[in-house]
Amino acid sequence: MGFLSFLLLLVIAYLLWRVGEQLPDVLYRLSEIQKDIAEMNRRSREGPTDKAPANKKPAPKKKPEADSDA
Repeated sequence: MGFLSFLLLLVIAYLLWRVGEQLPDVLYRLSEIQKDIAEMNRRSREGPTDKAPANKKPAPKKKPEADSDA
């Protein structure tokens, strides 16, 4: 039973080591996501802008269809 406990302890130590190794990357990515969300909130608070994209054309207006049965 002592051998299995030792093996389990090694597995737990290995997993903790792997998680600890990845922690700086996870924290950096979370901070980047937080910055992106803050930027999106700032843009939404500023309201819609009057600037339209230069390459986007306005959608054509559809003509109402006339009744041909009348």
